[in-house]
Amino acid sequence: MKREYHCWYSPELGREMELLVFGGEGAKVLMFPTREGRFYEYENIGVVKTLQHKIEAGHLQLYCVDSIAGESFYCGWCHPSGRIRRHIQYEDYILKDVLPFMEKKNPYPCTIAYGCSLGAYKAATLAFRHPHLFQKLCAFSGRYDLTLAVEHFGNLFDGYYDDDIYFHTPTHFLPQLDCERRLEQLRQMDMIFAIGRDDPFLDNNRHLSRILWSKGIRHELHEWDGRAHRGRYWRRMSSLYV
Repeated sequence: MKREYHCWYSPELGREMELLVFGGEGAKVLMFPTREGRFYEYENIGVVKTLQHKIEAGHLQLYCVDSIAGESFYCGWCHPSGRIRRHIQYEDYILKDVLPFMEKKNPYPCTIAYGCSLGAYKAATLAFRHPHLFQKLCAFSGRYDLTLAVEHFGNLFDGYYDDDIYFHTPTHFLPQLDCERRLEQLRQMDMIFAIGRDDPFLDNNRHLSRILWSKGIRHELHEWDGRAHRGRYWRRMSSLYV
């Protein structure tokens, strides 16, 4: 299986960023790691191996990007306004650096946003905000409102709220979305969500699903037994849904 390592300086982030590419053709999968995951996480936990047959058959090409969650949502010393601004810079890096890089390497007309846990939030938020760039969304074990406090998971903005947080919280901005062009783009996207029935953010996933249906946006929400928040679950979800 073809494997490439890439690293370059990102002006948006002011630092070097690394990524891995697996395969050479087919639908491009933009893969966001979990909260503490790195660009090699999906290789390490076996998701890449699970998809190897599709990669080698030319059906999928994976782009595994790095995370800066420790500089954004989980940067405890930074003011919450700075946390969301750092995430916006990360989003700019994806939009201005990674996606053009993917298009140059592979012009195949299908791009999939993929992520697990915090990566599911990043994949879904990016796809909802820029639906013209994606044809499919695969979001597993996600939390789509980072202001929620559930179990030991706190509000990642410590009660602070502003427009940047609003426009990067799917369950907040989607109910107010009335741009018909953007809604139609979302309705054309293939969306698949999966979450464990014991996952603390199950209700948040159900709430997102209700919002999507209210907007006429077709999607699938699969509820798995247990918490389903580990690599072995994500391997199976990837095998079934990607």
